[in-house]
Amino acid sequence: MSRSLKKAVNVPNTLTALRIVLIWPLVVFLLNDNYLMAGVVVLASAVTDMFDGLIARKFNQITDIGKVLDPIADKLTLMAVVICVNLIYPDIRPFVLVLFTKELMMLFGGAFLLRVKIKPPAARWFGKVSTVVFYTSVTVLILLKAIWGYTDQTLTTVLLSITTASMLFSLVRYTVMFMGLVREKDEERKMEEKLKDRNSQNSDE
Repeated sequence: MSRSLKKAVNVPNTLTALRIVLIWPLVVFLLNDNYLMAGVVVLASAVTDMFDGLIARKFNQITDIGKVLDPIADKLTLMAVVICVNLIYPDIRPFVLVLFTKELMMLFGGAFLLRVKIKPPAARWFGKVSTVVFYTSVTVLILLKAIWGYTDQTLTTVLLSITTASMLFSLVRYTVMFMGLVREKDEERKMEEKLKDRNSQNSDE
């Protein structure tokens, strides 16, 4: 096993991988109306999401693969849950559209950064807050339906409106960050071109 691979196989990345694995049982439970178990899986997913970052920072186990896997796990979980919740609450399609648009823009933004040879930044606090809000809203809706068989359109609308607002706030902050990284890369490129031109002129002399 190479040194880089050994470094990548750690507790935070294992927790992130577990979060991806949990998507399948979560979808199965939701689609089979087993809301109690679905709520348990959502809570487990939220806990792994919280602890993988804490452990990585505390024990200096932040890796490049972890920076990639963590947002992928978040996005896959979010999309899977949103699709299932949309089946349970068909009237929330406008919120689903907003959330999917946000996630697609984040994916395209990350892909663009990689294309111009910029490493996508690690998750920031506003991204984590929006994830926590998402998990909280979904857990409340699922557990209310699981334990009391309670569904309320007003409550659903309020919770999903808060979730959507937090997601959009996160998108705006990440967009500003991505644009800043692109500008820095462009400035570095211009400086390198100037240095090359200057060295070329000196060599001609």
